[in-house]
Amino acid sequence: MNEDAAIDSAHVEPDLVREPVYECTCPDGQRRTLSMMDLLRQFKQDEYMEGGMSRISDLHLKCGSPPYYRIDNEMVSWSDQDQDRLTDGLIRRLIKGMLSPDQRERLDDIAEIDASYSVAGLSFRMNIYRDRQGIAAAIRVLPIQIPEIETIGFPDDYVWQHIVNLRQGLIIVTGITGSGKSTTLASLIERINTTRRCHVVTLEDPIEYTFTNKLAAISQRQVGRDTATFAGGLRAVLREDPDIILIGEMRDRETMQNALTAAETGHLVLTTLHTRDAKGVVPRIIDMFAEDRRDEVAAQLSLCLTWVLAQKLVVKSDGLGRRVAMEILRNTSAVAALIRNNNIPQIYSAMQTGAREHMCTLEKCLADPCLEGKISPEEAERWANQPEAFRATLYRAQG
Repeated sequence: MNEDAAIDSAHVEPDLVREPVYECTCPDGQRRTLSMMDLLRQFKQDEYMEGGMSRISDLHLKCGSPPYYRIDNEMVSWSDQDQDRLTDGLIRRLIKGMLSPDQRERLDDIAEIDASYSVAGLSFRMNIYRDRQGIAAAIRVLPIQIPEIETIGFPDDYVWQHIVNLRQGLIIVTGITGSGKSTTLASLIERINTTRRCHVVTLEDPIEYTFTNKLAAISQRQVGRDTATFAGGLRAVLREDPDIILIGEMRDRETMQNALTAAETGHLVLTTLHTRDAKGVVPRIIDMFAEDRRDEVAAQLSLCLTWVLAQKLVVKSDGLGRRVAMEILRNTSAVAALIRNNNIPQIYSAMQTGAREHMCTLEKCLADPCLEGKISPEEAERWANQPEAFRATLYRAQG
C-alpha cells in the first residue's frame, strides 16, 4: 500500500482525492494545480513536524478566501493572491472524495455534515457546513497512532494511573474546542486496552481514533450510523454489558442524566464537555436541568464525579508546537460538599490547597513550565483563567 492509500476504504475514493482541481500560487511562488491530497500533505511537511506531531491542527476551506491552516494556533493563509480565492464549486470538488456517497447526497439537504477520513498515515475529523457564501469545511488532523499516556502532559502521573484502574465513576475532560480532549481520552482508553480485561463501549460523532482489541474488547459506535443519538445509544449501551463507557460529548440533558446514572450503577464513564475551566463543569451540568431538579442532580454529581481534567494547548517558548496545560479537580469529600451546597467559587480554593490530593490549578500548571523556560510568561498569562492568580503563583515559585 503506497503512502496515498486510504485506510478507511469503506468510503474513500483516492482518485477523487488526488484529482488536481485548484489552480493557485504556492508558497514557493509557483502556480500549480493542486488536489485535495496536496493540501492534506502539508500536515506532514518536515517544517511543520515537532516531536512526531504536526504543528498544523486544522485546514479551513471557505468561499472567497484561499485555504487557511491553523499553525501553532494561528491562522495562516495559503496565498495572498485574489485569484487564489476558493469558490463553492472548487470546495465541493476538493472534498468530494473525502465523503461517502450518502454524505455527498445529503450535502445539499442539511446544514452540517460530520465525517472522518484517513489517508497517508493521518486521520482527519471534518465538519462540512454552509455559510452565507456557500460550502465551507473545517478539517482537523488526528494522528492515527494514539499517543502514549505519559506524553500527553499530565502534571502528575498518579492521576492517569488512578483513572485507568478505576472500576466506576465519572471522568470529565473539558476545555475549549481544539484543546486535545479527544486525544487525552483516546490515550486513557488505549492504556486500559493494554492493561485490563474488560469491555469498553464508545459512542462517538464521528469515530476519531480507531482501537485494536488487545486485553480489552472495544466496541466503537458512531452516532448517526450505528445509533441515532448519544442519549439513545447510551440507553442501549447499558444493556450491552459494558465495564467502561466513553461518550464523545455530553450535549444534552438526557445524555447527561444517562451518564450520571451509568456512573452511579457501577460503570466507569469517560466523556467531554466544553467549559472554560474545571469548576465550570459543575454549573454546566446542573444548569441543564429544570430548577426543581437541580438539588437532586447536584447530590447525584457529588457522589459519582471522580476527576475533572481541564485542558488548554499553549505555544512553546521556541514557537515550535504546543504543549498541554492541564487543570485537575478531584472530587474529594470536601469538594463533594461544595457541589451539594452549590458553593462553586470555593472549588478553585480547594484546588489551590489540594496538592496532596493531586489537584492542580491551571495557573500552577502554567507557572511550572515558565520556570523551566518551556513557555513564556506572556503566553502563559494569555491562557490563564485568572491572570492575577497566575502572576502571584509565578512570583511565589520564583522565590
